[in-house]
Amino acid sequence: MKQDKMYLINKIFNSEEETIWDKDKEKYYVSVVDVVRILTNSSNPRHYWNVLKGRLKEEGNETVTKCDQLKLKAQDGKYRLTDVVDIEGMFRIIESIPSKNAEPIKQWLAHLGSERINEVFDPSIGIQRLIEYYRNKGYTEDWISRRIKGIQNRKGLTDAWKEGGIKEGYEYALLTDEIYKTWSGMTSKEYKNFKDLRKEPLRDNMDSIEVTLADLSEEVTKRLTNKNKPKGLKENMKVARQGGNVAKRTREDVENLLGESVVTKNNNLNYEYVEKKKLK
Repeated sequence: MKQDKMYLINKIFNSEEETIWDKDKEKYYVSVVDVVRILTNSSNPRHYWNVLKGRLKEEGNETVTKCDQLKLKAQDGKYRLTDVVDIEGMFRIIESIPSKNAEPIKQWLAHLGSERINEVFDPSIGIQRLIEYYRNKGYTEDWISRRIKGIQNRKGLTDAWKEGGIKEGYEYALLTDEIYKTWSGMTSKEYKNFKDLRKEPLRDNMDSIEVTLADLSEEVTKRLTNKNKPKGLKENMKVARQGGNVAKRTREDVENLLGESVVTKNNNLNYEYVEKKKLK
C-alpha cells in the first residue's frame, strides 16, 4: 500500500461504501469495519473490529461507546446495520490499530499536534499557516487580507455578545442565523446548502459582494451592540436584525442597479457533491 500520509484518508473518503454525510448534524460518518479493512488488509475485518472493540472496552476507551449504527450498503449490495464514527472517532480508532499501514497517519497526527503546541508559544505561526492555506487555494492577497480582518472582526462581535450574557455556541449560532436570514433570506446552514457546501466555510465560498454584505452586517451589529449594551438573547436578537437590515437595504440597492441577485450558488469548489443514497 502506498505510504503517503493522506493516501488512506483519501481512499476512505473517495469510496462510496465507507462514508455518509449527515446534513442535520453536518458531520461525516465513517464505517468502522471499512476503516479496519483498509488499514489491516484483513480478510475478515468485522471479526477484527469485534476483537478490537472488546479490547478497547476493557481499556475504557470512549471511542467504542460513541459508535453509532447506520444501515449502510455492504459490498454484497445488501444494507446492514454497521458501526460508524465521526472523524474524531475515526482517528482514535486508527491510533488503536497496530498496523504499518496506519503509521503515516499516526505520524501526520503527531506532526499536527506538534504544530499546534508551537502555535501556543508563537501565534504568528498559525496566522502564517492560514495565509499559506488560502494562497494554495488560489485566493488573491487582497481577499486573504479581508478574510483575516473578517475573522478579527467576528471575534470582536462574539466578545460583545459575551459581555451581553450570550452563551457561546448555540446562542452565538442563533444570532448569526438572525443576521444572515435578515439580509440574505437564509440561515447560515440554508446558505451553505444553497451553495452545495458541507464542511467548507461559507465565507470562503462567497464572492466579493456577498462577503462585503456579510462583513457589513456583522460590523454594524458589533457597533450597535457595543453602543447599546443589549442584555440577553431577546435584546441581542433585535440588534442582530438591525445589523442585518443595513446589509439587506444595501443588497437591494445593488441588485436594483445590477438587475440580478447578488446571492449566488457559486462556490470555490472544483466539483459538485453527488448525493449517495446509502440508507434504506
